[in-house]
Amino acid sequence: MAKTVSVTLRHDLGRDQAKERIRNGFDQMGAAIGSAAQVEQDWTGDAMAFRAKVMGQSISGRLDVRDSDVLIEMTLPGLLGALADKVAGKLKQQGTLLLTKK
Repeated sequence: MAKTVSVTLRHDLGRDQAKERIRNGFDQMGAAIGSAAQVEQDWTGDAMAFRAKVMGQSISGRLDVRDSDVLIEMTLPGLLGALADKVAGKLKQQGTLLLTKK
């Protein structure tokens, strides 16, 4: 059964710097949905549509970069839906590391 995952990541970077960090580090976040995931991304303004294939299943989602947070939403199909909480936790962990001000 498909399940939707939604994660909000807070940041203090401003929209442009947050977007740049995500562009350069999205592969790290993609590891949250599976180390063998093949992720494609398509940016339009401050929004990114992404698609990934994990364990033969297709995942699609959207990421919106805003002034003080980033919203990530994706749909996990079939058996991956059962891992939704684990995926959300990993996304939050990896995304927070990526967006921490240095």
